[in-house]
Amino acid sequence: MTWLITGGAGYIGAHVARAMAAAGESVVVLDDMSTGFADRLPQEIPYVQGTVLDRELLDRTLAEHGVTGVVHLAGKKQVGQSVEQPLGYYRENVHGLTVLLEAVVQAGVRNFLFSSSAAVYGVPEVDPIPESAPCAPINPYGETKLAGEWLVRAAGRAHSLSTACLRYFNVAGTARPELSDTGVSNIIPMFFDRITRGEEPRIFGDDYPTPDGTCVRDYIHVSDLADAHLTVARRLTAQQTPGDLTVNIGRGVGVSVRELASLVSEVTGRTVDPVVEPRRPGDAAKAVASVALIGEELGWRATHGVREMVESAWEGWRLRHPGAGEF
Repeated sequence: MTWLITGGAGYIGAHVARAMAAAGESVVVLDDMSTGFADRLPQEIPYVQGTVLDRELLDRTLAEHGVTGVVHLAGKKQVGQSVEQPLGYYRENVHGLTVLLEAVVQAGVRNFLFSSSAAVYGVPEVDPIPESAPCAPINPYGETKLAGEWLVRAAGRAHSLSTACLRYFNVAGTARPELSDTGVSNIIPMFFDRITRGEEPRIFGDDYPTPDGTCVRDYIHVSDLADAHLTVARRLTAQQTPGDLTVNIGRGVGVSVRELASLVSEVTGRTVDPVVEPRRPGDAAKAVASVALIGEELGWRATHGVREMVESAWEGWRLRHPGAGEF
């Protein structure tokens, strides 16, 4: 069994590739290196530089490496950017997936795991959010993930593939400092970036119907996320007949933005007094995963807490910003 991991040199992808390889799975990575880094991967993991839009490259890679399963993480993922560049997001996230699935079907690959997102729920009205909740994405990024789920399931039914869609909640932390998130689009690195530059972190809205008035989110350590991919991939491999699975990946625990800011203050040793700014359009007051289904189906649960996420992320930030801890 050999798994092709698209986007496997990215922040999440490198964690998934390393976790699967460490568990004895044979993996090969395909990444266009637009946001990935080859040095995130150990030398024993082969990688191919290229895009899922390149059908000829896909056909060659699937054949040369004897690929029997795909973990598809490649794609664009910034919500704000998706609003500004919807055509690019649909091209990369939906058309790219179409090209990949066509290659998979042609090559006879039978297992396909799709990286989805809690963004498919939009602004949920239930707490916690089960997989059965209505999907009503409010931005092009979420739309492309929902369309991707539809496409994966339809291809699975039509071509006898075993498929799974993993709806990630807020991913944070790192297994090793050198594997940390290099972007600043997620809240923890956004906080680090502001305090490193001597600026106060920002909170968007403090008048939500939550205990402290700030938004509440479910954070999942990237190491737990990687382990969930391994667990689901092995489930697909073990299935006797094709089927599909859609599960949330979270902790089922809510943390408010203000609570997170306080924790960042403790971990960094810097007094953090966030500036409150107006609400951002579309932000839900609370978005916490129901994790009952993945527990029932796979016996899986997250094991890392939010403090571990912040501490490990801070180590990674300091590695890339050597003067960040000197206040």
